[in-house]
Amino acid sequence: MTVRPPWRGVLTDLTPLRVSADYRRLWLGLSVSQLGQQMTAVAVAIQVFDLTRSSFAVGAVGLCALVPLVTFGLYGGAVADAVDRRKLGLVSSTGLWLLSIALAVQAFAGVGSVALLYVVVALQAACFAVNNPARSAIIPRLLAAELLPSANALSTASFNLGYTVGPLLGGVIYGAGGPAAAYTVDCVTFTAALYALFRLPPVPPLGEVRRAGLASVLEGLRYLRTRPNVLMTFLVDLCAMVLAQPRALFPAIAGSFYGGGTSTVGVLSAAPAIGALAAVSVSGRLGRVRRQGRAVVLSVLAYGSAVAALGFTRTLWLGVLFLALSGGADMVSSVYRNTILQVATPDELRGRLQGVFIVVVAGGPRLGDFTAGSLATLTSETAAIVGGGAACIGCVLALTARYRGFLRYDARTPHP
Repeated sequence: MTVRPPWRGVLTDLTPLRVSADYRRLWLGLSVSQLGQQMTAVAVAIQVFDLTRSSFAVGAVGLCALVPLVTFGLYGGAVADAVDRRKLGLVSSTGLWLLSIALAVQAFAGVGSVALLYVVVALQAACFAVNNPARSAIIPRLLAAELLPSANALSTASFNLGYTVGPLLGGVIYGAGGPAAAYTVDCVTFTAALYALFRLPPVPPLGEVRRAGLASVLEGLRYLRTRPNVLMTFLVDLCAMVLAQPRALFPAIAGSFYGGGTSTVGVLSAAPAIGALAAVSVSGRLGRVRRQGRAVVLSVLAYGSAVAALGFTRTLWLGVLFLALSGGADMVSSVYRNTILQVATPDELRGRLQGVFIVVVAGGPRLGDFTAGSLATLTSETAAIVGGGAACIGCVLALTARYRGFLRYDARTPHP
C-alpha cells in the first residue's frame, strides 16, 4: 500500500502547468515580465518622491492611471469578446514594452519631469487595461473548470513573486544605479511575455459575437448588475483596495516610521507579496473549498485588520509581518474572486467581465494610492493607514448584510 505524504494535497497544485503547455508558457512569461514591471512601479514611486518630496505626488501616480484603466478596461474587455484574444494580447503587450523603453530613455537623458512620468504611467495603464482582460479570458479556454482555482493560485504566485523580488531589487538597483537601471531591466524581461503570447494558438471568440462598442460594454454591465454573486466579488475588493491600500505611503513611512531609506521602501513594497507567496505555498486545498463567497468575505476582513494594525507599528519587522498577513489574505480573496468570475460567466461575456475585473483590481489600488496620499497630507500617515483599514472592515460588513446570499455561494452549483 502506498503511503500518502501528509503534505500532499496541501502544497501548491501544479497540475495546470503539467497538463497545458500553452498555459505553462503563458505563466512563465508572465512570471518573468512581472519582475521588471514591479521594479518599474517602485522606481516610478521613488523617482516622483525624489523629485517632489511629496506623498501626494506619489499618490497622484495612481490617479493618472485610474481614468485610462476604467475607460480602456471596459472597452478592452468588449474588444476581447469580439476579436482573437491572442492578437489583442500581442498588440497591447507591444505597447507596454515600448512604454517601458520610453521610461528608460527619459531616465538616461536625465529629463526629471514628473509630468512626463505621469503621462507614461497613464499610457501604460491604457495598454494594461486592454491586455489583461484578453489574457485572463484566454485561461479558461486552456484548462478545465476544476483546475481554475489552482491556476488562479499559480497566477497569483506569479504576480507576487515579481512583486516580492521586483521591489527588493528595484529599491537596491535604484539606490545603486538610479531609475534608468530599473527601467532597463523591465525592457529586457518584458520580452518573455511577448514570446509566450506569440506561441499561443488563435483564441477566437465563442458564442454570439457582439461588435465592440458602447452597446457591448453596457450589455456586460447590465449582466453584472443583475448577478449579485459576481457583483459582490468586485464590491468587496473595492473596499480593500480603495479604502485600505497603503503603498503610496511607503516612501514616507520608510523614514518616519522605521528610519530607513530606498531599500526600506523596497522591503515594505515586497512584504505583501511575501505573505501571498507563503499562502500560495500551502494552497493545495483551495480547490476543495465549496463556500467560496464566505472565504472571500473572511479574507477581506483579515486584510483590513492587518492594514489597520500596520499603522501602529514603529518596528520594521512588525510592519513587514502585518503587510505579509495582508498579502496572504488578499491572495486567498483573489483566487476565489477570479474563480467565481471565470466559472459563473459565459464565454461570450467573459472578456467584458474581465474588463470590469481589471478596472477594479488595477484601478482600485490606484484610486487607493490617491486616497491614502490625500488623507496622509490632510492628517497623518498613521491616521490614513488605521482609518483605511477600519473603513474597509465596516464597508465589507455592510455589503455582506446587503447581499447575504453571497455567503451561501457553492462552487458545485455556481450561480452568478
